[in-house]
Amino acid sequence: MSTQIFTYKQSFTLDSGITLPQYHLAYTTHGKLNASCDNVVWIFHALTANSNPLEWWPGLVGDGKFFDPAKYFIICVNKPGSPYGSISPLSINPQTNEPYYHDLPFFTIRDMIKMYQQLKNHLGIRKIFLALGGSTGGMQLLEWAIDEPELFEHIVPIATNAALSPWAIAFNASQRMAIEADSTWLERRPDAGQKGLAAARSIALLSYRHYIGYDITQPRDKAFVGLSQSVEFAADNYQRYQGLKLVNRYNVICYYRLTQSMDSHDVGLNRGGVQAALQRIKAKTLVIGIKSDVLYPIGEQEYLRDTIRGAELLSIASDFGHDGFLLEYEKIETALKKFIEDKTSRHLKVVNE
Repeated sequence: MSTQIFTYKQSFTLDSGITLPQYHLAYTTHGKLNASCDNVVWIFHALTANSNPLEWWPGLVGDGKFFDPAKYFIICVNKPGSPYGSISPLSINPQTNEPYYHDLPFFTIRDMIKMYQQLKNHLGIRKIFLALGGSTGGMQLLEWAIDEPELFEHIVPIATNAALSPWAIAFNASQRMAIEADSTWLERRPDAGQKGLAAARSIALLSYRHYIGYDITQPRDKAFVGLSQSVEFAADNYQRYQGLKLVNRYNVICYYRLTQSMDSHDVGLNRGGVQAALQRIKAKTLVIGIKSDVLYPIGEQEYLRDTIRGAELLSIASDFGHDGFLLEYEKIETALKKFIEDKTSRHLKVVNE
C-alpha cells in the first residue's frame, strides 16, 4: 500500500466562481501498473470513508479478493472536502496561514472530477480498465465517465443516481439543520458542532438502513448494550452510539460541506439534460442497485440502465437498505465476475513483483 499527496500548485477555479490558490489530494494505491498499463481500477469512496478501500470494502479489495493488488493497480482518492488528507475546511489556507474552516466553499461533484483529472494526468494514466463507486462515489464515477467517455473501459455505478433527488436533498437539509441547531458549530475550532454532527448522523442512518434491518439488528427485546443505562431500547442506543462514533472520527464542517457537494449532483447540468449526458457514456456499464434502498430507490438505477447504452442492471435483495452496497459484497463479486473477469481476465497481465 502507498498513500501519497498530490499537490496542484496552480490556481483552480470552482464551479462557484471562487478560485483556490492551489489544492491537494490524498490518494492510496495498491499493486502496480502492468507493462501494457491496462490494469487500472479506480475506486470512489462514499461520504465519510477514506482513500483506502481495504479498510471499508475488505470483502472486495485485498490479497486474494476480487480486486487483488497482484492483478490490478488500484487507486482511490480521498475526496476534496473530507478530513482524511485532501484539501478540506481543516486545511491551512496558504493566503492566511490559518485553517480555512467555514471559509472553504463546497466542491461540486464536477469540481472533484476536474481535480482528479489533474492527478490522473500526473500519474500518466491514459486508460482505466474499471471504475466503480457506491452512493456519492457513484456520482463521481458517472460525472467522470460522461466528461471523458474514452477513458473508461468498464464502469460500475452502485446505489447511486444521475441527479440527486428532492427526497435525498431533504435528508441532507435535515442533517444540516441539526448541525445548525448546535450553537457552537460556527466557532473556528476543529471540535465545534459535535452535538449537531451526532444528531445529523442519526438522521442519515435512517436513510441508509431499512425497517427490516433495524428489526433484525436492534429488536425491542434485544439485551441492553449501549452508551447509557438510562436508554431503554437497543435502537435508541444504536443511534446515539453511531452519532458518537462519527463525532470521534470526523469534522462537522467537512460533513456539512460534503452534503452540499452531494446536493450539486446533476450530470445533465449544462449538457442538455440528464438523458443526453448519460448517453455520452461509452464504457461497458453494470449498474447495481439495492431493492430496499430508500435513499436512492431502485427506480433510479433502472433509469441508469435504460438510458446508458448497453447497460446491465443487478438488483440486489437486502435487508439493509442503502448500506447493502457495502455489505452484500458476495453478490456484487459474483456479478463482477460475470460482467468482467470471465471475458477479459486472460487479457490482463499479472504484475511481476
